[in-house]
Amino acid sequence: MSEKPGTMRDVAVKGPAHQTRDDTDAGQSRLRELVVITGFSGAGKSTAMNVFEDAGYFCVDNLPPEMIRSLVELFVHSGSKVERAAVVSDVRGGAYFDALQAVVDDLESFGLTHHVLFLEASEQTLVTRYKETRRRHPLAPNGSVAEGVSAERELLAPVRERADLVIDTTGMSAAALRRKIASESLPREQLTRLAVTFMSFGFKHGPPREEDLAFDVRFLANPHYEPKLRELTGLDQPVIDYIARDGRLEVFYERVTSLLDFLLPQYVAEGKAHLVIVIGCTGGRHRSVAIAEHLAELYRGREDLAIAVRHRDVDKRPLDL
Repeated sequence: MSEKPGTMRDVAVKGPAHQTRDDTDAGQSRLRELVVITGFSGAGKSTAMNVFEDAGYFCVDNLPPEMIRSLVELFVHSGSKVERAAVVSDVRGGAYFDALQAVVDDLESFGLTHHVLFLEASEQTLVTRYKETRRRHPLAPNGSVAEGVSAERELLAPVRERADLVIDTTGMSAAALRRKIASESLPREQLTRLAVTFMSFGFKHGPPREEDLAFDVRFLANPHYEPKLRELTGLDQPVIDYIARDGRLEVFYERVTSLLDFLLPQYVAEGKAHLVIVIGCTGGRHRSVAIAEHLAELYRGREDLAIAVRHRDVDKRPLDL
């Protein structure tokens, strides 16, 4: 498990004067939970924030404590659509980090469910991670990493005592940390729900950059060469019938769904939150579109999956291939 340690940031920002929940239009607020992520530099806070972001939380990194109050005051107004939020606040905030304890106390006055997640690791582990990334420790920019860790330990001690959950990431992989945070911090209904996007594309327009799994379906019959089908897309039934006419599409579905039925639970167990499955044909308008739609519809009814479909190149003109 590794995290890119941050650098010192000097931001002279303070939130507005303190307001109680009664001072705002909070009665209709949709904000239900706030998670404050803090702890040692290099202990895994970036990984932790990614877990909450993948679960649909509004996330802010490197937020000075005084601005946490400002953020909450913004979110508790009736116009806000944010239901859950997570913020990372640590020693990168400089002198403003001293206010974190007071800000956590202030959250009580909002009647807001909030949790403090504290991440730590052994000194040797933190030193090793900094050496791997070749970054300077925020509390020892001109000194040794060990000196920075020691200073940080003293500064963080009071905050650690206030934490609702303390996780020691020594010897822990990023995947293991994700699983632990998900099991102990996320709402139960979000633990096994994997967001899967089926995306069609055309190889002639370049490969996608965000894929996790890719299938090349250019071996199937190409409707582009049928004048009556060229202007249609894989969303049209005549195109689907043409692709399936020789039986290979059905065989493809049998093999792919068998593979996905095996893989999807494995990704959930590994702690993966998002999976992008791309299907490519030549132009991205016929074969890949039809297959992406079919697979999305096939898996859309499962309670453990959140299915989305995207057609990257379907609107591009069917030029000569």
